[in-house]
Amino acid sequence: MFAATEKATSLLGQAVDLGRWLGLAAAPTFALMAWISGVGSAGMTMCSAASPFINDMALMYLLMSLFHVSPWLKLFSARSQHRNTSVVQTRGD
Repeated sequence: MFAATEKATSLLGQAVDLGRWLGLAAAPTFALMAWISGVGSAGMTMCSAASPFINDMALMYLLMSLFHVSPWLKLFSARSQHRNTSVVQTRGD
Protein backbone atom coordinates (compact mmCIF):
# COMPACT_ATOMS: atom_id res chain seq x y z
CA MET A 1 0.00 0.00 0.00
CA PHE A 2 2.82 2.40 0.88
CA ALA A 3 4.60 1.72 -2.44
CA ALA A 4 1.45 2.50 -4.43
CA THR A 5 0.95 5.76 -2.54
CA GLU A 6 4.60 6.69 -3.05
CA LYS A 7 4.34 5.93 -6.78
CA ALA A 8 1.17 8.03 -7.14
CA THR A 9 2.83 10.91 -5.29
CA SER A 10 5.86 10.62 -7.56
CA LEU A 11 3.69 10.68 -10.70
CA LEU A 12 1.77 13.69 -9.37
CA GLY A 13 5.04 15.49 -8.71
CA GLN A 14 6.21 14.75 -12.24
CA ALA A 15 2.92 16.04 -13.68
CA VAL A 16 3.21 19.25 -11.67
CA ASP A 17 6.80 19.71 -12.86
CA LEU A 18 5.72 19.15 -16.47
CA GLY A 19 2.91 21.67 -16.02
CA ARG A 20 5.38 24.25 -14.71
CA TRP A 21 7.66 23.74 -17.71
CA LEU A 22 4.73 24.04 -20.10
CA GLY A 23 3.64 27.23 -18.36
CA LEU A 24 7.12 28.67 -18.78
CA ALA A 25 7.24 27.62 -22.43
CA ALA A 26 4.00 29.38 -23.42
CA ALA A 27 5.07 33.04 -23.24
CA PRO A 28 8.30 32.75 -25.27
CA THR A 29 6.56 30.55 -27.83
CA PHE A 30 3.78 33.08 -28.36
CA ALA A 31 6.31 35.94 -28.47
CA LEU A 32 8.23 34.09 -31.18
CA MET A 33 5.02 33.47 -33.10
CA ALA A 34 4.14 37.18 -32.81
CA TRP A 35 7.56 38.11 -34.18
CA ILE A 36 7.25 35.63 -37.05
CA SER A 37 3.75 36.92 -37.84
CA GLY A 38 4.90 40.53 -37.61
CA VAL A 39 7.89 40.03 -39.87
CA GLY A 40 5.74 37.76 -41.97
CA SER A 41 6.15 36.02 -45.23
CA ALA A 42 3.97 36.06 -48.33
CA GLY A 43 2.44 32.70 -47.47
CA MET A 44 1.34 33.76 -44.00
CA THR A 45 -0.83 36.70 -45.07
CA MET A 46 -3.72 34.66 -46.41
CA CYS A 47 -5.68 34.85 -43.13
CA SER A 48 -5.26 38.54 -42.38
CA ALA A 49 -4.95 41.77 -44.26
CA ALA A 50 -1.42 43.14 -44.42
CA SER A 51 -0.92 46.17 -42.21
CA PRO A 52 2.11 48.48 -42.28
CA PHE A 53 2.62 48.24 -38.49
CA ILE A 54 1.25 45.03 -37.02
CA ASN A 55 -1.22 42.53 -38.37
CA ASP A 56 -4.06 40.88 -36.49
CA MET A 57 -2.27 37.58 -35.95
CA ALA A 58 0.84 39.24 -34.54
CA LEU A 59 -1.33 41.29 -32.19
CA MET A 60 -3.16 38.18 -31.04
CA TYR A 61 0.10 36.30 -30.39
CA LEU A 62 1.54 39.30 -28.56
CA LEU A 63 -1.50 39.48 -26.29
CA MET A 64 -1.35 35.74 -25.67
CA SER A 65 2.31 36.10 -24.75
CA LEU A 66 1.46 38.87 -22.27
CA PHE A 67 -1.35 36.79 -20.74
CA HIS A 68 1.04 33.87 -20.24
CA VAL A 69 3.91 35.85 -18.70
CA SER A 70 2.76 35.29 -15.08
CA PRO A 71 4.76 32.04 -14.54
CA TRP A 72 7.91 33.97 -15.50
CA LEU A 73 7.06 36.77 -13.09
CA LYS A 74 6.49 34.24 -10.30
CA LEU A 75 9.81 32.56 -11.09
CA PHE A 76 11.74 35.84 -11.06
CA SER A 77 9.99 36.93 -7.87
CA ALA A 78 10.82 33.66 -6.11
CA ARG A 79 14.44 33.84 -7.22
CA SER A 80 14.86 37.43 -6.06
CA GLN A 81 13.30 36.60 -2.69
CA HIS A 82 15.52 33.54 -2.37
CA ARG A 83 18.61 35.59 -3.23
CA ASN A 84 17.73 38.31 -0.69
CA THR A 85 17.12 35.81 2.11
CA SER A 86 20.17 35.42 4.27
CA VAL A 87 20.99 32.08 5.81
CA VAL A 88 21.83 32.30 9.48
CA GLN A 89 23.87 29.43 10.75
CA THR A 90 24.22 28.92 14.46
CA ARG A 91 26.91 27.04 16.27
CA GLY A 92 26.56 23.31 16.13
CA ASP A 93 24.65 23.21 12.86
